[in-house]
Amino acid sequence: MRITRIALHEVELPYAGGVYRLSGGRSYTSFDASIVRLTCDDGTDGWGESTPFGSTYVAAHPAGTRAGIALLAPALLGLDPRHTERVGDAMDRTLTGHHDARTALDVACWDAFGRSVGLPVCDLLGGSTEVPMAPTSSIGAGDPEEMRARVAAYRDRGYRAHSVKIGALDAEGGPALDAERIAASLADRRPGETFLVDANGGLLPEHALRMITLLPPGLDFALEAPCATWRETASLRRRCPYPIVVDELGLLDADIAHVVASDLADGINLKISKAGGLTPGRRHRDLARAAGLTVSVQDTVGSSLSYAAILHLGATVPPRTLRGVLNSEDMVTRKVAALDTVVTADGVLPGRSPGLGATVDEDALGGPVAVWEL
Repeated sequence: MRITRIALHEVELPYAGGVYRLSGGRSYTSFDASIVRLTCDDGTDGWGESTPFGSTYVAAHPAGTRAGIALLAPALLGLDPRHTERVGDAMDRTLTGHHDARTALDVACWDAFGRSVGLPVCDLLGGSTEVPMAPTSSIGAGDPEEMRARVAAYRDRGYRAHSVKIGALDAEGGPALDAERIAASLADRRPGETFLVDANGGLLPEHALRMITLLPPGLDFALEAPCATWRETASLRRRCPYPIVVDELGLLDADIAHVVASDLADGINLKISKAGGLTPGRRHRDLARAAGLTVSVQDTVGSSLSYAAILHLGATVPPRTLRGVLNSEDMVTRKVAALDTVVTADGVLPGRSPGLGATVDEDALGGPVAVWEL
């Protein structure tokens, strides 16, 4: 089984909530997806996606993703997609870093692998726990009562995990506004719900500590990605009464090992495209499990294909350590595939269809912008 053709599609994904706001004044109204289809000599296809969160979230941007894929794709022609570590080696030899570009190709290999053997990707990654997973909402920064209402709306739709964005500049209201946002978002918290308060690296230690002193007692949340650097995170860690979860800083296997060795956090937010795909994502999962870190399985943003990859990796994380899985499909208005999922009152699981369980709507993708063939 060899890869003989790789096609790249460019797809715009409008944000379903109008304007998405992050710390530091960053805002987004749509996202630019790179979706690949690889075809093998036996006729098996595999699909994968990488959608950067604009150009100011991590070191990635949509045009760079496609440029990276253009370098990597020719190096994968002729390889067996089932040999995922060897595919990773080929990408290492071709391009340093650029995890966003690697992700679409890596995930497509796993999809093809699963389709070729008639098994869902979660089986190939170790097996599903068969425990329904809590879908995670993503609440952009805004007016505190508006954020409270958005949490309630997701709660009514069955969401039991919530990611609440903060990170107001002093000119916007600073730590006082962020404290109000947190208190409002958690005001109606129900038993069994979990909250991540996510600054996306937008707080200085001083700002975080000022915010903490303004919070009412008894709030139950973990502080995600409070600061932009390891030094700042370590400084805050020594003085923060809340659990800390690493996100943007945790890119490489070595980063997760550093978190463990230095006791810098209590959990990781495992974003698949930030890690470089399901192959390194599987390693991050295992490092976290060995160290007793909690895990949220997410991606920067994305369509149905991104959500499928999230579900299959998330289903292999032990329930005791899994906070939830991000429904990236729900964040955008364009649906590019129908997914085989099992949705219950307790959460969601991937179905038993082979590969990612995605039936792609090729009309929604449009024609490819580039093709590489043997």
